[in-house]
Amino acid sequence: MLSFFIFYFLLFLAINKILYTKLPLFLKLQRTKKDIIRRSMDNLPQELVSNILSRLPSRELLKTKCVCKSWYNLITNPYFTTNYYSFHNKIHSHNLLVIQRPLISSLKTNISLLSPTLNDPKNHVSSSLINLPKEYISDHKYWSEIIGPCNGIYVLQGNPNVMMNPSLGQFKTLPESHLIDSSNGIYSLTDYASFGFDPKTNDYKVIVLKDVWLKETDERQKGYWTSELYSLNSNSWRKLDSKALPLPIEIRSSSSQVYTYVNHCCHWWSFVNHENSLGTKQDFVLSFDMVNEVFRKIKVPRICESSNETFATLVPFEESCTIGVIVRGNVKKHFDVWMMKDYWNEGSWIKQYSIDPIELVINHRFMGVIGSNNFLWKCSDDDDGLVLHEHESQKTRGIKVNDNGKYDDSFRAVVYKESLVSLQRGN
Repeated sequence: MLSFFIFYFLLFLAINKILYTKLPLFLKLQRTKKDIIRRSMDNLPQELVSNILSRLPSRELLKTKCVCKSWYNLITNPYFTTNYYSFHNKIHSHNLLVIQRPLISSLKTNISLLSPTLNDPKNHVSSSLINLPKEYISDHKYWSEIIGPCNGIYVLQGNPNVMMNPSLGQFKTLPESHLIDSSNGIYSLTDYASFGFDPKTNDYKVIVLKDVWLKETDERQKGYWTSELYSLNSNSWRKLDSKALPLPIEIRSSSSQVYTYVNHCCHWWSFVNHENSLGTKQDFVLSFDMVNEVFRKIKVPRICESSNETFATLVPFEESCTIGVIVRGNVKKHFDVWMMKDYWNEGSWIKQYSIDPIELVINHRFMGVIGSNNFLWKCSDDDDGLVLHEHESQKTRGIKVNDNGKYDDSFRAVVYKESLVSLQRGN
């Protein structure tokens, strides 16, 4: 019995000796292997790494920050964030973000990402719903407008108003503004909103123009508006000086539905009524500078003076850093494309070209411009889809949006862009 015990005791000592002498070597080899891989990652040319990583979707890209220190430093660099936005979205330039609210009012708004397959004769479109946080999944919460993108950030107008980065899954409810005090005898029924980025303060701002109604008489003060500004950094609203707006003015709602943001300025198609000129109206573009927080009136040529012109809307030409106007003729059904060649010279408006009548879009709603010369329309109420006209190739194609029921007039479509910009702020 004693010899049996001594045998197993010696065997136990031998096993422990082997473990304590060989295991550190094994662990050391494992650590050495990881160090070699990490050093190899660190030694890759940064330009090559940047090019490869910029092809990843935002959420997948952020996961690679843990690979090695050099990748973390690269991805968190503001310069890379800016380059990623332009490089990645140039590759995926035709993706769309769509909001739809079913005709049954108790159903919530759907937000979908559409990825049309270009050069596909069958017009295949992949579609996926954006997953909303739990607090926004309710029959009482909805959105009827989507504004953007600005660096991949969007604003949803409705109940509640929300700023979001869908590529990162970030949503932020904007606080309500209580700057119009009904005790002063005024209230507001109509507002026009836009938003943009202030690079000086690294801040995203929302500007809202509100009409003025007299509480005592329930009459609107024609031509008069108040303006309010929201700051993401402070998460608060403030009222702008009443003298900042070049009053009196009116805003053409149907001509200001496309998000027109260039050179850190947002824009609305506006006009002034001349009471002493037989009711004539003078059109102009009202702009708001997000950096200097000032308004500007931009003169426009008389491109809508004829009764034959029934449709005109502002559009951005981002690649040229300027704005333009799309005008549709009532008789010939053609589209004229005007552009302000030099954004800072209001005398530089020219007609770029005309688009021949497009049978598919004659009676449809204009949605916006993709790139420099691709035009997007919403189909009629009987057809839940979009029409994309590519001017250079003169091709027109349909984009099917959904197959599940009818949707109300809140259907909106904008360009989708991936972004690494976070809505989270220190406060």
